[in-house]
Amino acid sequence: MAGGSIFFTPTDAKQWRLRYVIGGRESMLSLGTYPATSLKAARAKRTELRASLEAGKNPAAERRAERANSANSFETIAREWLGKQLFAPKTLKKAVWTFEDLLFPYIGSRPVSALTPPELLEVFRRLERRGKHETAHRAKQRVGQVLRYAIATGRAERDPAADLRGALAPIKVTNRAAVTDPREVAQLLRALRGYQGHFTVEAALRLAPLVFVRPGELRGAEWAEIDLDAAEWRIAAHLVPLAKQAVVVLREIEPLTGRGRYVFPSPRSAQRPLSDNAITAALRRIGYTGDQMSWHGFRAMASTLLNELGCPPDVIELQLAHQERNEVRAAYNRAQRLDERRKAHRCRLGGWHRPYPIARGRFCRLAEDR
Repeated sequence: MAGGSIFFTPTDAKQWRLRYVIGGRESMLSLGTYPATSLKAARAKRTELRASLEAGKNPAAERRAERANSANSFETIAREWLGKQLFAPKTLKKAVWTFEDLLFPYIGSRPVSALTPPELLEVFRRLERRGKHETAHRAKQRVGQVLRYAIATGRAERDPAADLRGALAPIKVTNRAAVTDPREVAQLLRALRGYQGHFTVEAALRLAPLVFVRPGELRGAEWAEIDLDAAEWRIAAHLVPLAKQAVVVLREIEPLTGRGRYVFPSPRSAQRPLSDNAITAALRRIGYTGDQMSWHGFRAMASTLLNELGCPPDVIELQLAHQERNEVRAAYNRAQRLDERRKAHRCRLGGWHRPYPIARGRFCRLAEDR
């Protein structure tokens, strides 16, 4: 039994209500507010709900279930997870785009506990069919992070994305261009020494062969992370020992940028770090094409030369900040092998700028060969 009526709230708002009895208990559902919901629209909703009642369903219980599902939907939990991350602005922008453009339209309204491996696979396969293989893997990674958060907060019991291991097409790895032949390295270092441009770009170029860090870490270096007296640079949990030549470069630029946040600020705004394009353009300016040398290639160059010099591979990996799978061993390595890592820096490409002390080692001397 069900009947409709209009109800006046204490604030004189007018609401359409449907009264009905189910299981001997009277309940009431809102059909909307007048005049936003017209009489015709309210009657249509009433007819729909009466049909649901005659089919033995409980509209109020269904609405409560919908609200619960909404609170535990993938989109709700994903946005909650995003709000807890300390992403850099650029990383956050990419993450939001991945969720809002690639995931929410397909699984955003789905309760996390109801997601299945085939359902997720179809989302990622849509990207693969467009040739976006790397994007598909990144989307899968983000889904897994959200689902693991849902498990940790008691809103899901398992991560169905984990069942998709090996289901996506592998990413074709393209090695970034790098100069690794010793004599070609010497030629590159002489070319870097001859660069004439903006002082922040020049300093970043001079420092790049002296440290193992990633391009984004070098461009975004902050003075608060660097202890010149201790010759150390701490990036999050990763400690980078600085060679004497690196300290010289940093002390030279400190009077120019030391009052700001970034070691290498953008020429356009001190509030932003140097752009990736600025370094790439500098390499092109000194005569190196994209097939010869990349911004990221300094890491491959240093790694190759140190391996040829006989530096222990695990020390090189520590300098590259590659993740150690065993966390206990990783902590031990970082604590116990700092002296060896300092030796690696002293044995690297330190002598490429003539006014600075020349580090020992045949690759360092090659930089001064004429």
